[in-house]
Amino acid sequence: MRPHIEIGILFSPSIRFHLHGEFIEKNSGKTYRGEYTVCKRQEKIIFRQEKKEEVILSGFTLIPADYTSSHFELPDVIIGIHFHWERKENQKFKGSLKIIDEKKHLTAINILPLEDYLVSVISSEMSATSSLELLKAHAVISRSWLLAQKAKSFRRTANPSRVQTETEYIRWYDREDHLHFDVCADDHCQRYQGISKAYTPIVSQAVEATQGEILTYEGEVCDTRFSKCCGGVSELFENTWEPVNHAYLTKVIDTPVQTSTPDLRQEEEARKWILSSPDVFCNTRDKAILSNVLNDYDQETRNFFRWEVYYETTELSELVKSKLGIDFGRIVEIQPIERGVSGRLVKVKIVGTLKSMIIGKELVIRKAFSASHLYSSAFVVDSRKDSRNNTIGFTFKGAGWGHGVGLCQIGAAVMSEKGYNYREILAHYFPGTDLEKIDHE
Repeated sequence: MRPHIEIGILFSPSIRFHLHGEFIEKNSGKTYRGEYTVCKRQEKIIFRQEKKEEVILSGFTLIPADYTSSHFELPDVIIGIHFHWERKENQKFKGSLKIIDEKKHLTAINILPLEDYLVSVISSEMSATSSLELLKAHAVISRSWLLAQKAKSFRRTANPSRVQTETEYIRWYDREDHLHFDVCADDHCQRYQGISKAYTPIVSQAVEATQGEILTYEGEVCDTRFSKCCGGVSELFENTWEPVNHAYLTKVIDTPVQTSTPDLRQEEEARKWILSSPDVFCNTRDKAILSNVLNDYDQETRNFFRWEVYYETTELSELVKSKLGIDFGRIVEIQPIERGVSGRLVKVKIVGTLKSMIIGKELVIRKAFSASHLYSSAFVVDSRKDSRNNTIGFTFKGAGWGHGVGLCQIGAAVMSEKGYNYREILAHYFPGTDLEKIDHE
């Protein structure tokens, strides 16, 4: 039997949906079709169609009578949550619709076969017009990542995801937040936008050609992470998420031959690297390649390999206060404390007139210094002074787009364009791994 996946799609006190075709409720056997609204009223779940109301004592699952011809639609699904491209979309989905009460809100969950999920993920994470080898590589890592997360849920570690004292605020975000479904549908996990994205025969071909293929390391399914652009060097897993080493999520220089690079954990070397424009796979402005790998809203970001942002001191001080909930007063200095192997900051010290504190890891840092997220935490900061030597502004100059762990999507697109096949792409970004096939049947 093919494994099925549960994906959290929408989180709201009230959820509207439209059933296209006949759907059967799993427990009661009742049939439904058309448009409905589900909401919470005190401790009850109210299931409403026009003027008819039905009280649901707990959650429910609607299963399509005909999987092939039926689908359901959810309006106003938020994508790119808290990122600079955040927006709402109406999305359509194959498979079953499950509604559960998570106390703070209702959650709409889509249940469907793993391989069908992958077709959507690849079309959502990449452009459906990407090259076959690139799509095949992404099919393997998306499948591997998901199965690794499901396995991980059965052996949760005791590592805390947050450490806070008077002098430090260290936190990382991973899928431990999702206790009632396998994965979410946004960038926090893998982008999944149902059948709303334009599928092409090449996407289905990529999934079928790699059906059941996963990456393993020493017999275990690999936690195959990926980001948009590594900036030239990939980062270690433990510098971004929980303090666990995965040997295959290591420092990879985005070049054909793994030549040595300066130690980017050292501040002087990191500055030189970030301010340079090295000849690496992901250093491209080729519009044809980028349009093949980036969806429309991703192409709104142009300077992803090297970028620059400037803030006035007052603006940055208010921004940091609103994002972290910590009042530093007027920020006077931003000090790098610890960098990873790609030059990404793992810890940074914010010095203010009221408070000084070290913050980390990379996503906390990216959130603190941006209304949404900085493109990455691989940056250097230069302060701007007035005639009295008072700090009046900060310039952030950075490298890459995303956490930088594992596969670099832009780099992989360039590799594919240069003739590398999907096995070579996978071997480049996940050294020491094995490509194996599991039997879903």
